[in-house]
Amino acid sequence: MKWSKIYSFKEMNSYQYIAVVGLIMTVAAHLILWVQAKEVATFWALYVCWTVLFILGSIANLRSKPGQGHHHHHHH
Repeated sequence: MKWSKIYSFKEMNSYQYIAVVGLIMTVAAHLILWVQAKEVATFWALYVCWTVLFILGSIANLRSKPGQGHHHHHHH
């Protein structure tokens, strides 16, 4: 198993990439609201969603055979 598929951006698939970006954006939004002293109770659900998406993406990525679709071209 190539564990680099979980932590290396180059090896991630689209699902993992979306999940990571989503988590970063959620954390950023959370911090902004926290600074403004707005208590948001629903954020935990967002974290759960992104984490689940990342885990599913990781499983799909780890199970995919090398050479089976090269999704290494991320459009930043």
